[in-house]
Amino acid sequence: MSSLPKTNELGFYEIRLESIGGLGANLAGKMLAEAGVLGLGLNGSNFSSYGSEKKGSPVKGFVRFCEADTEIRAHSPIEQPHVIGVFHEALYKMVNVVSGMEPEGILLVNSAREFDDIKQDLKLEYGTLAIVDALQIAVEEKTKVNTAMLGALFRICDFLDPESMKMVIRKTFEKKYPHLVEPNIRTFERGFNEVKFKTYETPDNAEGKEFHRAAPQLGFETQEIGGVITAQANSILKDLSGSRQGFLPQFEQEQCINCAACDTVCPDFCFVWKEGEDKKGRKQMFLQGIDYQYCKGCLKCVEACPTSALSDMRETMGFADAHRVKQNFPLAAGGML
Repeated sequence: MSSLPKTNELGFYEIRLESIGGLGANLAGKMLAEAGVLGLGLNGSNFSSYGSEKKGSPVKGFVRFCEADTEIRAHSPIEQPHVIGVFHEALYKMVNVVSGMEPEGILLVNSAREFDDIKQDLKLEYGTLAIVDALQIAVEEKTKVNTAMLGALFRICDFLDPESMKMVIRKTFEKKYPHLVEPNIRTFERGFNEVKFKTYETPDNAEGKEFHRAAPQLGFETQEIGGVITAQANSILKDLSGSRQGFLPQFEQEQCINCAACDTVCPDFCFVWKEGEDKKGRKQMFLQGIDYQYCKGCLKCVEACPTSALSDMRETMGFADAHRVKQNFPLAAGGML
């Protein structure tokens, strides 16, 4: 049996996974806990916390480990973890992913960017930052992001045995999906080997990030009579870029025939049109571009496009902002935008 490197006052070593629905954080937490319990004889628990279960919604996964002679009687969400795993680097736009992080905690981020850029975006002052390009690994191995993140988490949690995780992977996939066993083991090994670390010096008087639990703006004392929503057209103001799983549609206007097949299948306000005249002087709507604020990266438009005007690409930082064509909603929220 392996001894835990550190524990909190209750004797727990705690891990929090920050993700969005569809990236497999819930399954990753389950497999991580299973590897520690069955492979090393630790006591452990795993559970997830989320509202809507739909793809793209924020998800949290929690894993607790303790020695075999310690009972786990706490089942509350983990507020001050030793390790935080961020499955989606843009999640910080919607969720404070470093909330409750200890001064000597370890933050793992799925990203291809540089350490200092991520540190600045996440407002990380000190501690250890780990980066693994889990999306690229998953694309190359034709697997999922969560397996690569598991490999990196096992590198961080060096008290865990990687071989026990490989055993869990085989157990998880061999019956229903035997062809996925070896690709997932390769993905796990690449995540383990390719994760990079950088430690930012922790001052002697450093304090952990204070944990904040988001509270609803309206409660039983402040709710309008009849449950009235006072912010008109509030969905128009939302930024859905944090729901993308690393890919987005790329638009080539020269190839577009303005057939509107993309707009027909789009579930949101992504495509921007402008009235004009065709070569014969007839009025027609012409596609101007994509408002990436509303794009969740479902790529239905790419499937529907009959030409090469729309193609899928891996999202790079700044691309969406540089190529965004904004929608015009002048009456949104009761005023001019």
